[in-house]
Amino acid sequence: MARMASVHRVPMRHPGDVTGIAALLDAGTLRAASIVAILGKTEGNGCVNDFTRAYAVQALSLLLARRLGTTEEDVAARVAMVMSGGTEGGLSPHFLIFAVEDTDAPATGALALGAAFTRDFAPEEIGRMAQVEATAEAVRAAMAEAGISDMADVHYVQVKCPLLTSERIAEAEGRGATVATHDTYASMGLSRGASALGVALALDEVPRAALSDGAIGQDLSLFSGRASCSAGVELTRNEVVVMGRAASWAGDLTIAHAVMRDGIDLPAIQAALRGAGLDAGAGQLADSEAGRLVALLCKAEPSTSGRIRGNRHIMNDDSDINATRHARALVGGVAAAAVGRTDLFVSGGAEHQGPDGGGPVAIIARKAG
Repeated sequence: MARMASVHRVPMRHPGDVTGIAALLDAGTLRAASIVAILGKTEGNGCVNDFTRAYAVQALSLLLARRLGTTEEDVAARVAMVMSGGTEGGLSPHFLIFAVEDTDAPATGALALGAAFTRDFAPEEIGRMAQVEATAEAVRAAMAEAGISDMADVHYVQVKCPLLTSERIAEAEGRGATVATHDTYASMGLSRGASALGVALALDEVPRAALSDGAIGQDLSLFSGRASCSAGVELTRNEVVVMGRAASWAGDLTIAHAVMRDGIDLPAIQAALRGAGLDAGAGQLADSEAGRLVALLCKAEPSTSGRIRGNRHIMNDDSDINATRHARALVGGVAAAAVGRTDLFVSGGAEHQGPDGGGPVAIIARKAG
């Protein structure tokens, strides 16, 4: 018997709005027991105090606990919930529900999914090699769960990772431990970076000898072309979702990826679209092709050089609007123009996720016919 993945894109009216998911469950289109991961774009600021992420997780956990007849804690233990704050520009808040079912349909090769979790991290481990190693282990476990043996068949690895708060820092120092940074916002980047390097390590994109605590957040020549990491206050472990293709899976979904070299790399988005079997053409997707697009996922990051193809940008110098918020709006606009829709999973903060100023982009689409 083969497995088959499904992906449902559900709009939200506010971060706690799970009525669209409830409707799918009520209609029998989706079974609560089959859900393995939920990604969400919420309309918060994407920074340390963005509690729209925790609000969404709470609402989702409560919904699924009721449907499964279990506790919210049990739901959190088995379903990876990756909430990414920030829908700047024209980006539309939405959920992506990933489910897996057994099927009698023949295995013809299709989208394959696997999820895994690290242990909880002590504050002093965040942004350091302990997080890198644990993430790599979780990626390998998620690949095994998905039945993906060839690293080349992995096209996107979504990670939700923790951050440091003043309380967590104080707890660590009360035990005599030292943390990677006292800047809680900077801790988000270090956590994302360590998680991304864990993905790179697991996928042989970066050699183990090149990695150290000092390289995290500093040596940006080290990166994964398939990692997407989002940090939040609502958890203390890493939650990992591997997306790829495997011959043992059935269904009409496929996935492909490319790497954007900067925030305006439209050709990379079009390459990912073509890799997923969509006719990207030279402009925006035609309606017939756009109807087969299930999800676009990508990372956005302002370059540390302060330039995009030689021209100066001010994303890193704006004291009023965080740089990652600028980057999400920029990349979201480019991606929306490419595909003709705005409910796109554009996540900010791409430390070690693609080259400096760029980032991975993945397309999930329905196969032709």
